[in-house]
Amino acid sequence: MKPTILAVAGKGGTGKTTICGLLIDYLAKNGYGPLLAVDADPNSNLNEVLGVDVDITLGDIRENMVRDEEDPNSPKQTGMTKQEYAEYMFSTALAEGDDYDMLVMGRTQGQGCYCYVNGVLKSQIDKYMNSYRYMVVDNEAGLEHISRGTLPHIDVLLLVSDCSRRGIQAIGRIAGMVKDLRLNPATMKLIVNRAPDGVVDAGVMEEIDKFGLDLIGAIPQDETVFRFDCDGKPTSQVPDDDPARLALTEIVKKLDLKK
Repeated sequence: MKPTILAVAGKGGTGKTTICGLLIDYLAKNGYGPLLAVDADPNSNLNEVLGVDVDITLGDIRENMVRDEEDPNSPKQTGMTKQEYAEYMFSTALAEGDDYDMLVMGRTQGQGCYCYVNGVLKSQIDKYMNSYRYMVVDNEAGLEHISRGTLPHIDVLLLVSDCSRRGIQAIGRIAGMVKDLRLNPATMKLIVNRAPDGVVDAGVMEEIDKFGLDLIGAIPQDETVFRFDCDGKPTSQVPDDDPARLALTEIVKKLDLKK
């Protein structure tokens, strides 16, 4: 099975992760599974947006392995090779759920660990991806992970901006990187988030047209999403009639994804 990969990218602070969470929740509840959610942003909290408890991340495992190097009683010193131990430990990072499974990159503290864990993330994606019909990846701000080849391909790239000219300019630069890096996603669309009343300002639309971006929809500024976040509730679990959820549903319908 070759999965359809949806990648979500954009600057931090634009609500990218909340949109990613709503997207995953919609796909899971509407028959697009089996589904793998991947948090590829070391600074992200996709699991909190989804309300998923993650026991350990790839970054955590990397830190544990570094400590184990100096522990003579660690498993690698009692009958397991270093490679066998690494494979075993990284396999524990997949959080399996009823509606979707989840893989979290997480943060690392040690110098040089970032590139190592990025490579581990790629190997884990390669290992698991053929078991899923859809994979949704929340990327770090910019295209660092994507440009390093973490994903085998991109079917749909969703670029998320806030409702400002500067936000669109940042997305315009990211779109330029997509072209320069020859990433060639089958579909690349723009989502404008937190638009007043769900309407994109005429001046912002001018900027969108200037960069040749393909706007698929706008998600309104949403008080319920704001309250959920402030209260520590999973923002992907806002009510079915919530304006942000309804707007996201219309966007997904326009993508015409196959079940």
